[in-house]
Amino acid sequence: MTQLENFDNFNSNGEKVYPMEANGHVEEPTTVNKFKRALPQFLAVGAKNMLLLTFGTTLGFATILIPALKEGIELKATTEERNLIGSLNLFLVPVGCFCSGPISQTFGRKRTMMMMTVPFITSWIIFYYSYNMTMIYVALVISGLTGGLSEAPVLTYVAEITEPTYRGMLSATSTMTVILGIFLQMLTGSLVSWKTTALINILYPVMCFCALFFVPESPYWLASKGRIAEAERSLCWLRGWTSPTEVNTEFHQITDMVKSVKINAKENSILKNLHHYNKKNFYKPFILVAITFFVSTFNGSLVLQTNAVEIFEGLKSPIEKYTATVFLGLTEFVSSVVCAFIIHILGKRKLTFFSVGGTFFCYLLLAIYGYLIRNNHIDTSHYAWLPTTLLIGSAFFSHVGIRLIPWVLSGEVFSSQVRGTATGIAGSLYYIFGAIANLVFEPMTTWITLPGTFVFNTCINLVGVITLYFIMPETEGRTLKEIEEHYLGIQKLKHRPTKEKIASKEKWAATNPQPINDDLESKI
Repeated sequence: MTQLENFDNFNSNGEKVYPMEANGHVEEPTTVNKFKRALPQFLAVGAKNMLLLTFGTTLGFATILIPALKEGIELKATTEERNLIGSLNLFLVPVGCFCSGPISQTFGRKRTMMMMTVPFITSWIIFYYSYNMTMIYVALVISGLTGGLSEAPVLTYVAEITEPTYRGMLSATSTMTVILGIFLQMLTGSLVSWKTTALINILYPVMCFCALFFVPESPYWLASKGRIAEAERSLCWLRGWTSPTEVNTEFHQITDMVKSVKINAKENSILKNLHHYNKKNFYKPFILVAITFFVSTFNGSLVLQTNAVEIFEGLKSPIEKYTATVFLGLTEFVSSVVCAFIIHILGKRKLTFFSVGGTFFCYLLLAIYGYLIRNNHIDTSHYAWLPTTLLIGSAFFSHVGIRLIPWVLSGEVFSSQVRGTATGIAGSLYYIFGAIANLVFEPMTTWITLPGTFVFNTCINLVGVITLYFIMPETEGRTLKEIEEHYLGIQKLKHRPTKEKIASKEKWAATNPQPINDDLESKI
């Protein structure tokens, strides 16, 4: 018998018990100080985030590529060809996501992420040597599929290696890292040509590969493959480079959880669980998440990010168009950091209204200004600062709330029976909506002009605020059980609970974790 097999504690009912748990992880006495215990988790997540940074650079590359192709810098593209650039990779991300889970489960979280750096490097090399649009499209296809294939290992790795104390904070760095990658494209593209930018971008996946080489594989995945000794060494590394005795209890829990998942996978087939998708605690939250993703992509913030250079030029920005784009990217990154800090203070509902409402007013004023200058009703020399300020303001308002909140909601509003699958489907909607928004932007500016497009964005924000006011509950400070009961009609989540109630709820949630019961990886 191993040391784990000898470790059994039972209560008066004959049930096995563990020390106090927190969202599925035990908190046991340890001689390792907090800094040393937290540091390896931050380092491992930082290595993982390098892959998200790489993905962010692929999303932001279109911002500098589209205007360069329009001007015929090193390569010329027609209007139709340029329209595909901001959409092609986004359309293919959901395709990659579909295959991501089985690949991650087969090869491991760490190895899959390391493998993904190779196609990212390949796409940047193709971009650099591109001499026609076919090569551009091939590079976009590779980067889009690879971004989707990275989804499962990236999300699963951070959940499986971190302790509850740090998980929320470290999970929030994912979106910020993607936005940082987009900002780096705007900054680099303002200094050098798009081909030189593509060459520089090879550095990020290379750094990611090197960083991942030094961090361990997920102990959960290793245990699921029967590699118990390696799983134990991995957990020791992640908990402060400590000894097996320091992580004995948590490690025992991991092995038991892995055994439980395998048993459930054998007993519950995917077809047997389909009835959960007919219930209102699936389709009601799914409608909510779908609407928030729709608003976040069609409210103007996404196309502004992709077509920033052309929009600043069209509104006669007093700042050089590439410099203005850099300020835009910096604003997006800073506001996403602000969102991570204030979401717990304001709550998701109030922050959403503040975000969408602020974006609404920015685009309303932009539409009015656009029509006035288009018809020569005002002297632009006196108000040249206004459109640039409003565009950057809209970037702040959107990224401080509506661009990030849908991702948070998708992880908490679904029941445990459908959470894994529903979150994946909802995330795919974002990329599909984003691809469509980018695809129709240039035709819309041709048909209804740029001010008319701003009117469309204004209407989306207005309808979004009204709709979300009636269908969006306040989930901040609520347990997953309370959220599920809200959608079952058992209770209503109208207001955020008091601090005292939040503390008691967190204590209850710590001892009543809700595992995901639709683990597709274990069933494929």
